[in-house]
Amino acid sequence: MTDAHAPELTGTNPLAPAPEGARTAADVVTPELVAQLTKGVAGSGRTANHTPFTGEKLADLPESTPEDVAGAFERARAAQAVWARIPVRQRTAVLLRFHDLVLERQAEVLDLIQLETGKARLHAHEEVQAVAVAARHYGRKAPAYLRSRRHTGAVPTLTKVTELRHPRGVVGQIAPWNYPLELSVGDALPAFVAGNAVVMKPDTETCLTALWARDLLIEAGLPAEVFQVVLGDGPVVGPEVVRHADYVSFTGSTRTGREVAQGAAARLVGVSLELGGKNAMLVLQDADIEKAAAGAVRACFSSAGQLCISIERLYVHESVADAFLERFAARTKAMRLGTSLAYGADMGSLVGERQLETVKAHVADAVERGAKLVAGGVARPDIGPYFYEPTILDGVAAPMTVCAEETFGPVVSVYRFKTEDEAVEHANSTPYGLNSSVWTKDARRGRDVATRLRTGTVNINEGYASAYGSVQSPMGGMKDSGLGRRHGSEGILKYTEAQTVAHQRLLPMAPSLGMDDAAYAAFMSRSLRLMKAFRLR
Repeated sequence: MTDAHAPELTGTNPLAPAPEGARTAADVVTPELVAQLTKGVAGSGRTANHTPFTGEKLADLPESTPEDVAGAFERARAAQAVWARIPVRQRTAVLLRFHDLVLERQAEVLDLIQLETGKARLHAHEEVQAVAVAARHYGRKAPAYLRSRRHTGAVPTLTKVTELRHPRGVVGQIAPWNYPLELSVGDALPAFVAGNAVVMKPDTETCLTALWARDLLIEAGLPAEVFQVVLGDGPVVGPEVVRHADYVSFTGSTRTGREVAQGAAARLVGVSLELGGKNAMLVLQDADIEKAAAGAVRACFSSAGQLCISIERLYVHESVADAFLERFAARTKAMRLGTSLAYGADMGSLVGERQLETVKAHVADAVERGAKLVAGGVARPDIGPYFYEPTILDGVAAPMTVCAEETFGPVVSVYRFKTEDEAVEHANSTPYGLNSSVWTKDARRGRDVATRLRTGTVNINEGYASAYGSVQSPMGGMKDSGLGRRHGSEGILKYTEAQTVAHQRLLPMAPSLGMDDAAYAAFMSRSLRLMKAFRLR
């Protein structure tokens, strides 16, 4: 499993299980906890979720029917009318209390995230960070984002115009399994503070994390009926959420995102979609290759690569490619895999059988077609049923499946380039456009390359965290990677309807003061020229 670009290494720690923690799934997911978290979740059927660490069942759960979904929207709609009348600063106070509670009780949710997703604890902590930052940001900035604004009217001084922001009503949110805290409640926070209610369908396999967040928000002061959760199979429950919602927020695959968009469009309701990615990292000729190699490990293998904005394609300048790959491979081979409910493991598990089979198929296809394994390429059932070693492929070329299709696992392909133009062209040669990364010692050079990349976020000398963590700025995808943005003003205003109120004073917008039609037209023409001359908008 080595080649010329992966020399034998001495003194490195081979891929091995990390030390185990003392707590078990049974210690964390008790019947009492499940009863508390599922209180208020409507469902006449029964379903269950499982932990990727062992494949064993975690909890029995209620399963919602289409009638249950309709009932959840009915309750949410009634509660939203009351919630929207509460002053915005009282709503922001809920988010700020939630921020404190998340940090105080993070150990609880870190255990749940790990048990439900299989990720390492440090990667689970990224979700805690992201949710706390979003709660703080919208807890502080929402009044400014939502305030009424005065605009120049059609006729200055005679037309007074105010822009108002109203909540859309009940937001239908369909959240994925890979980041069950951040991509559930993290997206719901701006909807709540804007005065909406939310009916959320989290993935059943990771719903305990979302239900824990709901419980904590209620403790922070959110009325329980404002936040409804429905559980069940996506093809059954998902379309029902879209059918009843006043606005739809979806994070998931591009294929399903198209179906969600079509359902929302048929009802003429708004939608935001964060979809797939085949994200590229560019290591330029002048990059610090030690830092770039360390950054590549984080960018490619956080949450076992099951992150929409993680890196799957590495473009490295040919003059530094061998040196970079040697360092990257050494760091990758030294990673520790583990199931511990404690810090220490460098990477956790894939979430389930389907993800594992996709990863195995992509790697096998690439190797059969001539790609070389620099690191990894091996499943690790000795650690857990869905563990797979972090994998580096060299010599990848079309038509290998891994070239174009999103793997969504711990697999990265390395490509060499001669010029920056070539690197940019290849990085952009995908239908996706979610995230990218550029490594260089020259800040201006990095920014110049960044502006040429067709992705919603670009990180310079970081893989994904710097752009995603900058919550005052929008985050989302171009091309097949989605519609709309989370974070910043766009991340909250999408949950509102804009209303323009124009108050006309003294004179009408029509002939008056004895003017006939021709005189009025001449008067308005002179006025328009004057407004341009005085630079009035």
